[in-house]
Formats: sequence, C-alpha cells, structure tokens
Amino acid sequence: MINKNHPRYESLLLREKIKNAYKEGYLAETAMIAHGRGEAFDYLLGEQTSYPAKRAIYAAVSLLLLSKNPVISVNGNTVALAIDDIIDLANTLNAKIEINLFYRSDERVDKIAELFKSKGFTEILGTNDDDIKYINSIENPRASASSSGIYSADVVLIPLEDGDRAELLSKTDKKTITIDLNPLSRTSMKSNISIVDNIIRAIPFMNKIAKDLKVQNISVLKDILIDYSNEDNLKDSIGSFKIKEEK
Repeated sequence: MINKNHPRYESLLLREKIKNAYKEGYLAETAMIAHGRGEAFDYLLGEQTSYPAKRAIYAAVSLLLLSKNPVISVNGNTVALAIDDIIDLANTLNAKIEINLFYRSDERVDKIAELFKSKGFTEILGTNDDDIKYINSIENPRASASSSGIYSADVVLIPLEDGDRAELLSKTDKKTITIDLNPLSRTSMKSNISIVDNIIRAIPFMNKIAKDLKVQNISVLKDILIDYSNEDNLKDSIGSFKIKEEK
C-alpha cells in the first residue's frame, strides 16, 4: 500500500500500475525500462503540461477531428496507464482503437482485448482473429496493421511507441501524432505532431479539447493546423525542461 503522503506518491502509483500490468501478463518486461526513461524526462518537465505540449494537443485534436478514419494505436504501457481515458477519447473523436505490440504474442493480445471488452469497448482492432496486413509489405511486428484500422487510416495516434513505428508510418501517406516525453526521440522527430507530455495528462486534456473543438467550424481547425510547426514546437519543448529542486 502506497502512502498518499509520500512526496512521490503519483509517480509510485504509476510504477505500481506498470508492475501489475507485467504481472498480469500483458506488458513486456522491457516496457518497464521504457516507463522509467519517460519518468526521468517528466521530472525535468516539472511533471506538468507545458505550453508547447498544449499547443501540440490543440493541433493534434484538430487533425483527428478533420480526419476520415482516425485510429488510436495502443500497446501495453498505454493500456496500463490510460485505458479509461483512451476509451473516452476514442468515443469523443469517433475513432477506432487498435492493439499494436512490438513483443506481440497471442496471449498478450487476448489479455488486452479482454481488458477493453470488460470496460464496454467491444470493437477493439488488432486482435488475433482480425484481418492483419503489413504496411509496405514489411513483415515485422511494427508493420502489422488491421485492414480496417491503421492499414487504411489517414491519421494515427501512436502514444508511447518506439521510433521504428513512427518512422515506418511516416513513409506512408498517413499523418502521425505521438505522445512522447523525449522531444529528441526518433518517435518525436518522425511524427507530424509530437506531444511532449505524460500520457496520463495528455489524453484527458485531449479529450477536453476535443469536446470543445468538435463543435467549432472546420475553418477554425484548419487555421490551428496552419499555424502549427512541429519542428518549432519541439524546440520550444526542449526549452521547457528545467531542473526542479527537491521538496
């Protein structure tokens, strides 16, 4: 039991979720290392959503609302940390959710699919009985995609993914949105819109913004995208890092 008075309570709570996901069998062992790496970057951000991150979120939501077939890709870390918020966002955006795992196994896929179904989201893609194709005919775990999901999507949200996934999708005509706490990562560099923020803050904020923007005129969404530069925003994100004094 984690003491709520602990100064690192929120961080420890997230670690507990990651640990439990590994024990439950749907999170790969190496994913725990990835979480720790992200945690270090979040510490430098002061564990808060920066202005550049908010600017990227507005652009990301605008792009998703303008898309014809938006898909949210999920892996074990995403599910462990933000499954409820992911479902809320998909419902708000009328987007699909697809399972995509680097260390893919039938057992892990089934466990994640069951988690979504237990929460009432039954149309999960990327399952073991789905029609799986390979982007650019490259048969590796990251190139796999549901024929009705990522394979035919025009915009893909890929939170907490490895760089090879973002780079692979960048070579197609699809637009990619990533959530990555490291603005220097290949994932951030290869994406059209990179949100440098913790997923537990970014996804709820995206959902809030989506509810506001979906009732706006299309011209408003297009203007947001016209004014957005991912290269400039990544530079601003790097400038948001600071050393935080211990309390």
